[in-house]
Parts: sequence; C-alpha cells; structure tokens
Amino acid sequence: MKNKNDRRGIVYSTDPNFVFEQEQNALETLPNAQQKLYVRLDRLKGGKLATVIENYIATEEDFQALGKELKSKCGVGGSAKDGEIILQGDHRDKIIQLLTTKGLQAKKKGG
Repeated sequence: MKNKNDRRGIVYSTDPNFVFEQEQNALETLPNAQQKLYVRLDRLKGGKLATVIENYIATEEDFQALGKELKSKCGVGGSAKDGEIILQGDHRDKIIQLLTTKGLQAKKKGG
C-alpha cells in the first residue's frame, strides 16, 4: 500500500495549472505456469516456526485470496503482507502440494 502523501519529491509548484498525477503501479497477476514460488521455514520470536511463501507476483486481491486459501486449507493462522505469505507452523510439504495442484511452480528454499 502506498502512502497518499508520496509526491516523488514535488513539494510546491508555481504553475497554476499543475495537477499532480500519481503513478499507477498496478501489478498484474502472472499466469500460474509462469509463477516460481519459494517455500521456506522461518524461526520467529520464542522459537516458533513459520512457513513463508515468497515471490508470488499478483494483484493485491489475488495475493490476499491465495493467503486466505492456504491458511484455511492448513487450518492455521498467518498473514499475507509485504510480498510474503506467512503461515504458523511447519507446513512446507502440504503447501508445495497445494500450490502444484493449482498449477504453480513451488519448491523448498533453504535447509
């Protein structure tokens, strides 16, 4: 989400006809065959484990929808923000299986 006050360095203009046009940087969802996702395990505060899915290129709605679907299929909590989908616990194998059945390319990252 972008800050609405982000003006790309423009502070003031003396031109009476100046209209600030914000740059529309809308991502489009890549087709499932072109997606290359990485699933890794992360250790959070208190020694708790979290499964992290990264590199999913999609619109915000599709990104949130995939996060919600994965959380419900695994029966855990988590979040989808900052380009990562984070699920509580170690669900790497199940996540990879779910993503490949949807036609996405997914593989483990790390140890």
